[in-house]
Amino acid sequence: MRMLATFLVSLFLTFGLMGPLLAAELVMVERHGCHWCERWNAEIGPAYPKTIEGTRAPLRRVQINALPEDIAFSSRPIFTPTFVLVEDGQELGRIEGYAGDEFFWFLLTQLLDAHPGATKAP
Repeated sequence: MRMLATFLVSLFLTFGLMGPLLAAELVMVERHGCHWCERWNAEIGPAYPKTIEGTRAPLRRVQINALPEDIAFSSRPIFTPTFVLVEDGQELGRIEGYAGDEFFWFLLTQLLDAHPGATKAP
């Protein structure tokens, strides 16, 4: 009985810890030398993981010329930066371009709030 209880606790902890890994992520599609990407990196980048939005959708960076195969984009990103909200490899929505910090936070909040099941704050 004790062995079964140990197994069940281990199973729960293993899958319980995997839960956040399966949550939504914000994929930043960027390109080396992109002025707007550099501006986002300077204005938003350092703060993003410390914000509620950053916990709701952790950031993943990819290069536009090497898009990952584990994401089904609704269409191929053209502009950089493009921010794609992804859950379980499926695109939920996106923000194309970067027009400043206030506009970014506004659009990001709208995008996250449109998908509350995927972007619950921990």
